[in-house]
Amino acid sequence: MNIAIDGPASSGKSTIAKKLAKEFGLTYLDTGAMYRSLTYLVLSHGLSKDDIQAIVELAKTTPCEFKKGEEGQEVWLNGENVTLAIRGPEVTANVSEISAIPEVRQVLVDQQRAYIGRGRVIMDGRDIGTVVMPNADVKIFLTASAKERAKRRFKENQEKGLPADYEAIYQQILERDYYDSHREHSPLKKAEDAVSIDTSTIGIDQVLDKIRQIIHEKG
Repeated sequence: MNIAIDGPASSGKSTIAKKLAKEFGLTYLDTGAMYRSLTYLVLSHGLSKDDIQAIVELAKTTPCEFKKGEEGQEVWLNGENVTLAIRGPEVTANVSEISAIPEVRQVLVDQQRAYIGRGRVIMDGRDIGTVVMPNADVKIFLTASAKERAKRRFKENQEKGLPADYEAIYQQILERDYYDSHREHSPLKKAEDAVSIDTSTIGIDQVLDKIRQIIHEKG
């Protein structure tokens, strides 16, 4: 069984995917972390976002690694734990532009698809059900209002000790939504056969209950 979970920033994708992975014994792949890791590398190397060839080469030669840590999944690059670093404001402000580069998306999509052959995979992102894993057994599209998603990111940043300015986060959410839904290559959109769940006013347990029902109906 393979599950695709898509949705905009801070709609609850990763939280839900991790819990489902644990419950159903699935391999979890956070595709958003892959784009954030590449953005972190681009910024660390001081590359121009117009230097597509160099960025693509980085994507090919320096893939991130996912490791199991004491507090959950960790993201590593070149032997460095970058789990928190890739969630910082500078990466957040630049990841949409890097993610929108068609050549970059193709490299990372190929890396993501390599996981599918192993079976029993759950991925979350923005183009999983439409591009990466169009034949997924279960497709979920999570949504929530921009204000609610900004509140979640604000709270998350506070808990992680990251910069937490609600208005700035809200504007970033709006900008990210625009970039993600208007990019030419693999834009954010709901797959025709995906089930949409609005998480604005319901809790994690309620979302999980809805998805469990969908999984059981799929057999």
